[in-house]
Amino acid sequence: MQHPSEVEHAKNTVRLLQLALPQTQIYVGETAEDFAELQGYLAAQTRPVFIVYPNDHSKAASEVEADNKAIIVLIDGTWRKAYRMLQLNPWLLNYPSLHLECDDESQYVIRKAKRSDSLSTLEAAAYTLASLEPGADITPIFAVFNAMVHHKLTAMPAAVRQRYNSDKLKG
Repeated sequence: MQHPSEVEHAKNTVRLLQLALPQTQIYVGETAEDFAELQGYLAAQTRPVFIVYPNDHSKAASEVEADNKAIIVLIDGTWRKAYRMLQLNPWLLNYPSLHLECDDESQYVIRKAKRSDSLSTLEAAAYTLASLEPGADITPIFAVFNAMVHHKLTAMPAAVRQRYNSDKLKG
């Protein structure tokens, strides 16, 4: 579920996620009416559906037993926009919520975040996949992501680039 303001954003990680995982489906909108097609699709599924969004009732993705047929719904937008999308789509509460327990900091160094646990949607997808399916190879997802981050950093003027903590990219 992608907020409309993210669609044309130059740092759109959902677009990259779709390149790495072609089965990714993107639904753009904000309100329940915008997501009517997605709501119908999910309601018709016999596979488990999980919403990746931390809350008081969410379970750690690593603690959930789900096979590789599970459907993972991510909400793409700033924390504020994602929260608003969740509020405007109460039907999402019909599905169990997952949260991630990541020890690693986000590698999304080209975008500032107020929260230390902020991940890009691509990172959240990769870590969720790795938690639900421990044998999954998420390196192609991060290869695309890291290439984009490196490209954006090298395109910045040196004075601007210094504002970003590029030492996170080591490794």
